[in-house]
Amino acid sequence: MYHTIIIVGNLGRDPEMRYTPAGQAVTNFSVATSRQYTGSDGNQVKETVWFRISAWGSKRKLATST
Repeated sequence: MYHTIIIVGNLGRDPEMRYTPAGQAVTNFSVATSRQYTGSDGNQVKETVWFRISAWGSKRKLATST
């Protein structure tokens, strides 16, 4: 069973496409998401979470297109 998630953020760097030894293409890239909230102590907290993404097959083509 697969789940679909949507990540909205900033691209960390240009996507990198490579090939596995079996000839399968894969594209790797990272996306940063940020949020800001008030902590329990009353101070503003800024938090950034990085996602490392690998796109295979037809999804790889979408990730490398500009």
